[in-house]
Amino acid sequence: MNRVTRHIDRRALFASGAAAALLAATGVSAGPQPRRGGRLRMALSGAARDDSFDTRSSHGLFMQVAMSGMIFDTLTEVSADGILRGELATAWRGSADARIWELELRRGVHFHDGAEFTGDDVVASLALHRDTLLADIEGITVTDAATVRITLAVPDADFPYRLSSAHLVMYPAANTLEAMAKGIGTGLYRLHRFLPGRQVIGQRVETHYKDGEAGWFDSVELVSIPSDEVRVEALREGFVDAADLTDLGLLSGTDQLSLLPDTGRVSAVAVQNVQIPQVVGRCAPLDNLRAAERWWMG
Repeated sequence: MNRVTRHIDRRALFASGAAAALLAATGVSAGPQPRRGGRLRMALSGAARDDSFDTRSSHGLFMQVAMSGMIFDTLTEVSADGILRGELATAWRGSADARIWELELRRGVHFHDGAEFTGDDVVASLALHRDTLLADIEGITVTDAATVRITLAVPDADFPYRLSSAHLVMYPAANTLEAMAKGIGTGLYRLHRFLPGRQVIGQRVETHYKDGEAGWFDSVELVSIPSDEVRVEALREGFVDAADLTDLGLLSGTDQLSLLPDTGRVSAVAVQNVQIPQVVGRCAPLDNLRAAERWWMG
């Protein structure tokens, strides 16, 4: 069973309410082509004072956005067009019964502390979830410098999709706990400041394997604002560029903001010079929490 190009219903893949709160969608003009630079400021709900970069913890929207597509990477990702693509894995092959999967890993990737990404990091990171999300895994082995073999207890043809979950980010095997404490990943943005429950600031890494495809901002700042009313006021006053929101009544009299994904299914609001991919999936208007990675200033 070789890798195939497929579309996925993201509402089924990311079923939590928080995961559906702030995501890019169709219905907004693509505008100018992406250009690197500027800063994205996002006001988000769902933060907590005990937030951490431990993917085993229960995270609200705030930390899900910070981790997925910003500071950390997963093995696969559901891209803005709804297709499953490789992230830290570049290819995957399944056995005829879909029980054994071989992943080819991206070479030349480094964590933010300079350590090289290897198969050992995959083994250690996935092992964190062997009792929960990945309880059906019987074994994980590194077969060579850039290949990992995963054996499942039962067949699962959708296993590569499962690896795109925001919970399955990759940590360095040599210092996993330190990486959780300090936010050390392979993502487009290196952690600059973290105040649990209040603020996350990431700075764009100098070079990244996604250069020219994603990560258009020089920096991204997430700020926790629990109140819907205050988030809207922060947008009106120009303190932030985007915010999660579902109550349209709070936008009465405001015509300078874009409603995302559209006026009928609002989950977020942004200033009009924030651009997003014009097409985001065929089945549902979700974008896997990767606003920091895929949006740009127009």
